[in-house]
Amino acid sequence: MTLLHLDASILPAGQSVSRALSAAAVDHLLGLNPDLTVTRRDLVADPLPHMTSANLPPDHPGSQPGDEAARAVSATVLEEFLAADIVVIGVPMYNFTVPGQLKAWIDRILVPGRTFSYGPDGVQGLAGGKRVVIVLSRGGLYGADTPYAAAEHVGTYLRTVLGFIGIGAPEIVVAEGVARGDDMRAAALADARQAIAALPAA
Repeated sequence: MTLLHLDASILPAGQSVSRALSAAAVDHLLGLNPDLTVTRRDLVADPLPHMTSANLPPDHPGSQPGDEAARAVSATVLEEFLAADIVVIGVPMYNFTVPGQLKAWIDRILVPGRTFSYGPDGVQGLAGGKRVVIVLSRGGLYGADTPYAAAEHVGTYLRTVLGFIGIGAPEIVVAEGVARGDDMRAAALADARQAIAALPAA
């Protein structure tokens, strides 16, 4: 089995909550599944450019000849995702939504005919059968019972994207309030690590 590990925090490992927790999730899953092969993609250290018709994967119907090197990278990104049995995504909330680096990756994996298709009954997801673990950090409080719940556009967006391509039940670990003081940060990290420790084997 193959695990694809993605990180999208602009902070280095020693400072980033989402990086620390996504690494903990990968370590936990490796402990449960020692035969996993891990593919690592750091979307900040090795960023993908914003989507254009010249850098889409070659089999995207909107792809246009142009930057062949960029198209080849996009094809590799798509194939990494399709080959993965498990995907672990470390993602912080930036300005109420996902980092642009993660959005650029998402634009490479939503490909008609590869991860979804349109038919007489509407959209059909073609990438089902994968397990996705999202490790999400938020500086403030955006849970369902908070005044800012409507401003949470990371978990909701990723559920929509993944559901569109056939992955209907991502597992989401949240550490929130990490910018609201040392005590709240420590409590959020402890709760998230406990949730990670409870993740089942693949």
